[in-house]
Amino acid sequence: MDLRRPQASFFGAALLAFTALVSPAQAFDLFGIHLWGERKDAEADSVIADPHKYTVEIAQGENKETKKLIEGASSLVADKDKPASGAAGLLAKARGDYRHILGALYADGRYGGTISIKVDGREAADIPPDATLPNPATVTISVDPGPQFLFATARVKNMAPPPVDPKDEVDRPENQGFAPGDVARSTAIVKAERLAVDAWREQGHPKARIVSREVLANHDNNRVDATIEVDPDRRAAFGPVQVTGTERMDPEFVAFITGLQPGVEYDPDEIERAKKRLSRLEVFRSARIEEADAITNNGLLPITVAVQEQKLRRFGLGGSYSTLDGAGFEAFWLHRNLFGRAERLRFDARISGIGDQSYDPQDYSYLLGVSFTKPGVYTPDTDFISSLIGERKVLDAYTQTSVTADAGFTHTFSDELIGKITANVSKSRFDDDFFGDRDFLTAGLVGTLTYDSRDSKVDPSRGFFLEGLLSPFYEFEYGNFATKFTAEGRTYYSLDVDNRYILAGRLKLGSIVGAEVAELPPDQLFFAGGGGSIRGYAYRNVGVNVTRDGEDFVIGGRSLIESSVEARMRMTDTIGVVGFVDAGYVGEESFPDFAENMRVGVGAGLRYNTGLGPIRLDFAVPLDPTDDDPDFAFYVGIGQAF
Repeated sequence: MDLRRPQASFFGAALLAFTALVSPAQAFDLFGIHLWGERKDAEADSVIADPHKYTVEIAQGENKETKKLIEGASSLVADKDKPASGAAGLLAKARGDYRHILGALYADGRYGGTISIKVDGREAADIPPDATLPNPATVTISVDPGPQFLFATARVKNMAPPPVDPKDEVDRPENQGFAPGDVARSTAIVKAERLAVDAWREQGHPKARIVSREVLANHDNNRVDATIEVDPDRRAAFGPVQVTGTERMDPEFVAFITGLQPGVEYDPDEIERAKKRLSRLEVFRSARIEEADAITNNGLLPITVAVQEQKLRRFGLGGSYSTLDGAGFEAFWLHRNLFGRAERLRFDARISGIGDQSYDPQDYSYLLGVSFTKPGVYTPDTDFISSLIGERKVLDAYTQTSVTADAGFTHTFSDELIGKITANVSKSRFDDDFFGDRDFLTAGLVGTLTYDSRDSKVDPSRGFFLEGLLSPFYEFEYGNFATKFTAEGRTYYSLDVDNRYILAGRLKLGSIVGAEVAELPPDQLFFAGGGGSIRGYAYRNVGVNVTRDGEDFVIGGRSLIESSVEARMRMTDTIGVVGFVDAGYVGEESFPDFAENMRVGVGAGLRYNTGLGPIRLDFAVPLDPTDDDPDFAFYVGIGQAF
C-alpha cells in the first residue's frame, strides 16, 4: 500500500472513538449489533403499568413443521421477551393465540386439529379474566394439527370467460391450488376469490364481487367441498374524473395526467398506471384514486382523484470527504410547481476536490446548473426537459471548463420501458499534459432507450436492465462529424427460492466512429476505472496508454468493454457477503483490438440490509495496476454495485 495515498476514510473510526470517550457508560449499537455498555432488556417495564412476565415453551414431541407453525402464529412466542400488561393482559394474549394458531392450521389445510394453551398448568380458555397468576407465569403450547384435508370439489360459479385481449388475462384459480386433489388451504380459497373477481374487473366489470362462499369439511374422509359464487355486475366505462384537494395545481391538468378517458372501457390496469403518473409529478404528499360506489344508469363509473399537495419549495445541503478526492460540498434549490402544472425548476451548485492535491481554488472542481421540467407535454407520459450547466472539472487525465445546454423529451412507454431524446450544444476547453489546451464546440442529439424489469432498483434478485444510447454530434472547431454508441446489460439469477444466493452479471460496450481521438472532446471519449466501473483501479485511470519523451500518459479511447460478475450470499436477514470480478478495456480505435491488456480487479464485500437498500462496503485489488493506481481500494455506497 502506498502510504501517501490512503484508500479509506478515517471518519468512521474517529466517530466510534469519540463516542467511546464521551460516553463510556452508555450502551452503543451499530447497525443493530451491540458493541459495548449495559443493555437494559427490561425497558418495557417502565412503560407498562403492571408488567407481568412469563416464559413460553412448545410442548415436547411436536414435530419440526408443527413447531414452526406455532412459532409463526403465536403472539406469546413473538413477544416472549416483553412482559404482558397484568395477568388479564397475559390471558387475553393467550386467548388470542387460539385464533391465531387455528388460522395457521386452516392455512395449511388442517381442519381437525386441537390446540392447548396452558398457563400455570390450566387451560387459558378456562381461567377467569380476574384470576391471580404467578409472576412470572409458565405458558405451555401444544398442538395436534390433525390430517391435511384435500379438495373434493372446488367450483367457481359465474367464472369470467377467457378474455379477448391477452393483457386482460388473469391466472385461473385451479392453477393456484384451488382444484380437486389439491391441499384445501384456506389461503387457496381466499386467493381463488380474488382471482375470480379480478378476472371480471379486467374485462370491464368494476363492481364484480363474491356473493356466497360454501366450504364444507368432511371429517370422515378428510375432504373439503368448496363453492364460490361471483356476481360480475354490469360492464362499465370510465366516467368523468373529478379532482379534489388541489391548492395551486390545476385540477384539469391533474385529471389529464391520470390518462383516464371518459367513455373508455373500465380497466383496473389503467387505474394503476394513473397512480404512477401522479406519483411521478413529485407534487403530492398523497394521491388517491377513488371509484364511485355505483355505476350510473348510462354505464359510466365516475372517478375521484383526492390529492394533498406538498410544499412548493425545497432545498438541500450536503457534504462529503474521502482521502482520495478531498472534501466536497453541494446544494440545491427546487420549486416543484412553478406555474400550477407541476413544472419543476431546480438550481444546483457543487464544489469538490478541496484538499485533494492542494488548497488552491484553481485545483477544485465546480458546477453550477439550472434545469426545468414540464410534465404532460402532448401525452400524460411525455415530459419536456431542459438544462444549462457550467462546469469546471479537474481530473487526473484533464481539466475541463465547459458550458452545456440541452433540451428534449422523455416518454414513459410502460413500467419497464422509458425513452429519452435531447438536443445539446456544448462549448468547452480542455487542458491536459499530452494534447495541451484545446477548444471544442459541439452540437448533437442524444437518444436513450432503457428497459428495466428488475424487482428492485437497489437490491435486485431477478429481471433485466438494458440500456442503449446513440449520440450523433458535430464538432465545429475541427469540422468532424462523429457518433457515440453505448449499450449496457445487467442480469440476475437466484439459486434458491428465498433469494439468498444470487449471481449477477453486467456487460457494457461502447464505440465512437467518425473522428480521431486527438480531435474529439475528452468528455466524449471512454475511460474506465473506479467504483462504478473496474473496482480496484483509480477513477478514470484506465484508458489508452501513450508515451512521449519517456513519460507515460492516459488518454481517452474510442472503444470500451466493461464486465462484472458478482456472487451474492445473504448470511442473515441483514448481513450479506459478496465476491466479485471486474474487467475492462479501453481501445484507441473504434473497434477493440485488445492491443493493451484487459484490466482486471477482484474483491469481496459486506452488505448490511437497512430495509431501504443495502449499505455496501467493497474491498478491491487491481491485478495489473499502473503507478497511478492504488494497491487496494475501499468503496462505500447505498445499494448493490449494479
